Amino acid sequence: MMKIKYLLLLLIIGNVLSYAQPNNIEKNTPEKKTYEALEKEFYSSRAGNVNSKSIADNYLKKAKSDKNAVRIAEGYVMSHFVESLPNALQYLDSLQHITKNSKENIYPARTYLLRGNLYFNAGNLQAALDNYILGLKYAKEKDNKRQMAMADISIASLNNNIGMYDETARTFRYYLYNAAYIPEDERNHIRLQLADAYIEINKMDSAYALIQEGLQIAKKDKNDYAYYQGLGLMGYYHLHSKKYQLAVDHLLECKKFFFTTENANKRNENYTLVNLGKSYAGLQQTDKAIECFMKIDSMVLKTNCVFPELRDVYKYLIDHYKANNDKEKQLYFTERFLKVDQVLDSQFMYISRELPRRYNAPKLVQEKESVTHELQKRKNLFYIVLSLLLISHLLFINVYFKYKKSEKNYKKIAQDLILSVNEKRFGKENKSQIEKETFSEPLPIENTGNSEDRTSRTVSEDIAQTILKELEIFENKDQFLNKGITLGSLAKKIKTNSKYLSEIINTYKGKNFATYLNDLRIDYAISRLANDRKFRSYKIPFIAEELGYNNEQAFTLAFKKRTGTPLSVYLKEIENMSSK
Repeated sequence: MMKIKYLLLLLIIGNVLSYAQPNNIEKNTPEKKTYEALEKEFYSSRAGNVNSKSIADNYLKKAKSDKNAVRIAEGYVMSHFVESLPNALQYLDSLQHITKNSKENIYPARTYLLRGNLYFNAGNLQAALDNYILGLKYAKEKDNKRQMAMADISIASLNNNIGMYDETARTFRYYLYNAAYIPEDERNHIRLQLADAYIEINKMDSAYALIQEGLQIAKKDKNDYAYYQGLGLMGYYHLHSKKYQLAVDHLLECKKFFFTTENANKRNENYTLVNLGKSYAGLQQTDKAIECFMKIDSMVLKTNCVFPELRDVYKYLIDHYKANNDKEKQLYFTERFLKVDQVLDSQFMYISRELPRRYNAPKLVQEKESVTHELQKRKNLFYIVLSLLLISHLLFINVYFKYKKSEKNYKKIAQDLILSVNEKRFGKENKSQIEKETFSEPLPIENTGNSEDRTSRTVSEDIAQTILKELEIFENKDQFLNKGITLGSLAKKIKTNSKYLSEIINTYKGKNFATYLNDLRIDYAISRLANDRKFRSYKIPFIAEELGYNNEQAFTLAFKKRTGTPLSVYLKEIENMSSK
């Protein structure tokens, strides 16, 4: 497993004070540079190189000379980054002492988080957890969101170390996408840590996308250190995907970078070699794998820093020397395995026991309080919503019953229409009586008055009778079913003018031309749909076209307007009555 332990606390805790721009022109000598310039130069370089140590020494010397407690504290922070573990811890002890009465909201949490980071990198996970928990406690007391985030992220790294990958991924994912107060360059570190966790839970596509994004950001920012950590993670991704040669190619580049004095970091060196050795083993290049694993053992003996992947390293070495019948080395690496395994078990038991008790449980209590507060806050809103729901329910019931009533009415109209069609077919009632009962408006009335009054003295009686005879032919021959019929086209067909035809239809039919044409078509549809099963089986658009309509919507609207019931209800009732 490739642990990505970046200098998150260096960037966030170590660099928590903003850099002010110096007003004076800086000199080349360190003694003449401002505090701000020295801080900027230190934190923009790789902690651990010779130049960084010189900057830290000059900063602390200048601060002590000026008797500036705030700057002395910052000098201790800078110095601890460039020292070995014992000396670094002494600097942090001095930092804790000088800041014990500090009013700044970064203390004392900063000291505990930095100390936890030191222990984590040294492989002392118990001490790391103890300090992270204290750092989180004081960050909460001072309501410092960035420090709380760093504590959570650091503890998530411990979870990752003991195999709690899902919990780790949740924490990293939250801070990557929900912590706007964390700058983009620091979020890029979290991005790669999340990718590492995703690899462990086999979310390979998500991991690959995050690694690629992280590499692009590091390249854009010209951050070589972050770029090679991303490249190392890409090597681990390929190892996990069993693309061993691609893994070797990436990890060899990382090895060149991390195994230089300027970029040296024991954790990066260890994990680069572990994954490189595993990749060589996957390629069956045993000698190269053994070379990597032997070098790791040598480094562990010097630093006493153990990590879970060492179990795989020693198992491989034991199996190799057992196969080669080298009893001496087999015994040596068996003893090394047992010693490392004991340490790892001790760490696992401690972290597994203490994390739930000291981190997860208080976090759950806090979340419970937050949820309780939120529920209390929503209580009044609940009653408002409940009232609205009741009102909505009543309105729905009202609408529903109105709908059911309308549906019942529609069915009654449809049934009456069907009965009237059947009666008409069998000649039980005369035509005028059927039309009167079937439709909501009166049909044409016989001419019983003065024709001049009915036609407003515009059309002579002879012309009126001629037009009426032509209209009778038009109706009897179903010519109204032709598409594209207009007042003008019909007038031309019966050899009259549009004005005369319109006046005759309005006077004798009691409606305008458009209504007259629609009523003829709908009356025809009512009868044919009831009597012609084949015609009824056609799709509505085809029926509409047969009746002379341009589209289905025009037909269905005209049908409901004429009959008072929807076409769908009429068709359904025809089928119901036919099946009885």
